[in-house]
Amino acid sequence: MTGLPNHVADAVLHSGRRIVVTGAGGWLGMATLDLLKQVLGSELQERLFCFGSRERILRLVDGTEILQRPLSEIGQLEQLPTLILHLAFLTKDKASAMDEADYRQANRDMASKVLRAAEQIGADRIFLASSGAAKLADETGRPVDFRLYGEMKREDEDRFAEWAAADPRRCVAIGRIFNISGPYINKHDSYALACFIVDALAGRPILVRAPHPVIRGYVSVGELVSLILAILVEGEPGVIRFETGGEPMELKAVADGVAAQFEGATVNRTAITNPVSDAYLGEDRSYRKILDRYRIDPISFEQQVIETARYLEALQIGVVAGVRAC
Repeated sequence: MTGLPNHVADAVLHSGRRIVVTGAGGWLGMATLDLLKQVLGSELQERLFCFGSRERILRLVDGTEILQRPLSEIGQLEQLPTLILHLAFLTKDKASAMDEADYRQANRDMASKVLRAAEQIGADRIFLASSGAAKLADETGRPVDFRLYGEMKREDEDRFAEWAAADPRRCVAIGRIFNISGPYINKHDSYALACFIVDALAGRPILVRAPHPVIRGYVSVGELVSLILAILVEGEPGVIRFETGGEPMELKAVADGVAAQFEGATVNRTAITNPVSDAYLGEDRSYRKILDRYRIDPISFEQQVIETARYLEALQIGVVAGVRAC
């Protein structure tokens, strides 16, 4: 994975701040831990603290082990200058599996624990991982679980923005994340990019099954983490909002981009019989402006495919046959 830009790495290292990551075991969390390990080195254990649903050991690809503690213990940290990356949230899958009232309350409880702890432990800068679903939660054509997930993400955005507004020294960055790529990608049987790479690694034709146009734009997880950390260490107090961008591509173009990295790979796209497109995209022009503001170079889609494929190949995902969900 491409490391943090030098100016971001230096700012993080020399800030001396403790870094707290909630939801550390997810895709964005693990990528964040990997990049911070590269920067913090021998200071990793004393400056990085991880929280999640339960206590467990998180293992990076190089074998580094990091302890994750239960989120209920976050308020037990001593008071020190702290950055929080709040990535914990019950996913859309949970929204469809749980009672709606329970789902709402569980997410509200997580937000409450983090905001309450922030004041106790000395945090004045927080990144909130939101979702593109928050932007689309009012679209009646979307599935019920998607809309519920997006609604709750939007509620979190409002709560964290209110927390920042209550004290002029606070900074909250809110990122609506649409489609990302790169190491620690999970759900290999449902994310389109992972499905395509798994097909290519296994020597199968890359299949695009959607009978309608599907438009996506991808951002490297390393690029995103670089931006998040840059905002937290360099941003002005207040609320900073952004949504991830990426060049809009129909899935056939995504599959072609994957195939280009594998000798002999082919793409089979199901005929489009429904002209109504499914677009899940952030505003790329605005996203590139905030990258420029924090001097973050965008990572090309070609390089995103290469980094994602290297990770999946290392996991030997490509040799596993099975039914695909995408």
